[in-house]
Amino acid sequence: MLKEGSRILSDLKFQVLQEGKPQVITSDQVFSGKKVVLFGLPGAFTPTCSRQHLPGFGQKVDEIKSKGIDTVACLAVNDPFVLQQWAESQGVAGKILMLADGGAQSVKKLGLDIDTGDFGGIRCRRFSSLIDNFVVKKLHLEEGTGFSGASSAETILKDLS
Repeated sequence: MLKEGSRILSDLKFQVLQEGKPQVITSDQVFSGKKVVLFGLPGAFTPTCSRQHLPGFGQKVDEIKSKGIDTVACLAVNDPFVLQQWAESQGVAGKILMLADGGAQSVKKLGLDIDTGDFGGIRCRRFSSLIDNFVVKKLHLEEGTGFSGASSAETILKDLS
């Protein structure tokens, strides 16, 4: 399980949409030599993720980056087409890096998977983190799939103050 002080594995694989085509990128490409805010959520277009979690980061992305963050990234167990459409519908396309983990392999390796059973299968736990060159400096986990605000953009901004 990911925790503060641990290192992100350098061989994790995600998919992103580039020029309309799915492309594989590795955690090495995302985290090597960079300060990254990575947040994860159960799924695109779900009510809580669409009304609170992603919009919160969308509203604060410029402020977060002004604090020395290179990348703000969102991780979800969805395909890259769904994540791109969701990013566009939320007005965050090109501002937040949308990392698709369709088979939940990377989420499982990070220990951030949660089984929602017949509702949605394996999903990503709701969390936010501050990562500096693969090292987890801050990690905020929510209980289950709910959103209490512990993993919000505001919490990350407090970490950066």
